[in-house]
Amino acid sequence: MKNPNAIGWFDIYVEDMERAVAFYEEVFEQKLEKIVDPTEETQMMGFPADMKAYGASGALVKSKHSYPGIGGTMVYFSVEDCSAQESRVVAAKGQIVRSKFSIGDFGWVTLCVDTEGNMFGLNSST
Repeated sequence: MKNPNAIGWFDIYVEDMERAVAFYEEVFEQKLEKIVDPTEETQMMGFPADMKAYGASGALVKSKHSYPGIGGTMVYFSVEDCSAQESRVVAAKGQIVRSKFSIGDFGWVTLCVDTEGNMFGLNSST
């Protein structure tokens, strides 16, 4: 892994973005900010964050690739290059849901499923 902190980002999947934003803004008394998805496949509203500070940030996400419910929170592991770990997923009896793809200024992501059926992501700058 690239950093001493294994978790680099999280997604909380939603069906109704407006309802979910209202809930989290009320609970945390902070405004969420729109995040533009360069793939134009998802709607995203990010939690306030200082990306240079300790800890992970994340977003509410409406996507055709996953849905809310049990297991609906997604963890992304920060790695040097998604391709390296992606090449090991199938060998370790996991699955690739979506091979390495660009997320614009935020680098690259691979979506995977572990042997228990949990979806997780790999995130790298290259």
